[in-house]
Amino acid sequence: MADPSGFLKHPDRVTPQRRPIPIRLSDWKEVYEPFSHEALQTQASRCMNCGIPFCHHGCPLGNLIPEWNDLVHRGRWADAIDRLHATNNFPEFTGRLCPAPCEAACVLGISQPAVTIKQVEVEIIDHAFAHDLVVPVRPLQLTGRTVAVVGSGPAGLAAAQQLTRAGHSVTVFERDDRIGGLLRYGIPEFKMEKRHVDRRIEQMDAEGTVFRTGVRVGADLTAEELRAQFDAVVLAGGATDARDLPIPGRELDGIHQAMEYLPLANRVQQGDLAESPISAAGKKVVIIGGGDTGADCLGTVLRQGAATVHQFEIMPRPPEARATSTPWPTYPLMFRVSSAHEEGGERVFSVNTDSFTGVDGRVSALNAYEVELKDGRFEKVDGTEYTLEADLVLLAMGFVGPEKPGLLTDLGVDLDARGNVARGANFETSVPGVFVAGDMGRGQSLIVWAIAEGRAAAAGVDAFLQGESALPAPIRPTTMALR
Repeated sequence: MADPSGFLKHPDRVTPQRRPIPIRLSDWKEVYEPFSHEALQTQASRCMNCGIPFCHHGCPLGNLIPEWNDLVHRGRWADAIDRLHATNNFPEFTGRLCPAPCEAACVLGISQPAVTIKQVEVEIIDHAFAHDLVVPVRPLQLTGRTVAVVGSGPAGLAAAQQLTRAGHSVTVFERDDRIGGLLRYGIPEFKMEKRHVDRRIEQMDAEGTVFRTGVRVGADLTAEELRAQFDAVVLAGGATDARDLPIPGRELDGIHQAMEYLPLANRVQQGDLAESPISAAGKKVVIIGGGDTGADCLGTVLRQGAATVHQFEIMPRPPEARATSTPWPTYPLMFRVSSAHEEGGERVFSVNTDSFTGVDGRVSALNAYEVELKDGRFEKVDGTEYTLEADLVLLAMGFVGPEKPGLLTDLGVDLDARGNVARGANFETSVPGVFVAGDMGRGQSLIVWAIAEGRAAAAGVDAFLQGESALPAPIRPTTMALR
């Protein structure tokens, strides 16, 4: 431990400043200013190197957080990236997108602001890329076994990289035209520039992973052909069946699922489109859903020049400080302000949308009322009905599971009570040789869980093919989040 009294010398938690709002709304670049290495090393020194580091338990990957905090404080950057990569294939993704349950479990966070674990993580990997410390890790020998990974989001990519490095011949199938899944087309550029995805794909390509885009597995490549061509299959297609809002007026034009809207905005940034066919420019926008996807929509519509924006959330406004229902070390229920919330729009809590109204087949307003939570149910508050003008409505209410029917039906895999793919102790499905990782089996979850499941499923596949495996399996299918 480089400085055993660092948390006493530096009680303040310091993180990078966000760029001025008018500037960041004029472009699509990531929102944070650069953070000096000196400031980062000071923040890393605040780590207490606890006898029982609860941050390990907060992180599904089991990241060796005290170790790389200490190495960064000492300026040993090459060693730090080795320890970080030992448990996390893609820290540049988690360091930007994960809500950091590790920080919620930080022991220092009991009495002081938690260590800036997430910032240390992203600075380690960015420094590593900048100094050519991220290189292809090729297998020492090939096993002669073949694996298909269906889906190129974080779970699929993690499984593919682990299995490629174990010596198997891995092919990743993606139905879109580029690799990355929701990392590519669901996450806005201002949260993560796609160059981070591109450079990691380059590394995996050099390691031997084969990528095939524009392939709809289950249609272009049938389930029968998939099983015949590969010794094992990993299903990592995500939970992409979006929750809908079946109320009067839902059929009107101008009402879209978030994942209809966000990919088009990303395609503009990729250079595929001059402008999005679903644009918020000059429109009165309502976003229904107060989670991360809703915030992604908020930042996007503001950059497109929306006239007004309201973000609806049916839940009550969280408290300013950690709620008693979520004590340390669980992920705290509390009011949070993302970069998008800083930029504009009005957040509306405890509200339910009752119906949409329109003119000439296009939405023009929505009718809503306030609700209160009683005995676990939302009840209407009498006399609170109102109408809000809206000519663009975005539904960001989460996902209900993987898409069905299709590949899952054709493969004949069993589903659990929630409609997700059922899996056994090693992430195997009911069909021998077919495994599942990420949201397709767990349900909608965090990127850090997707990577952890991809790594764990890879160990299951490797053991199935070889009889045993030395690959790490950080979680079990039954492992639950602290959040």
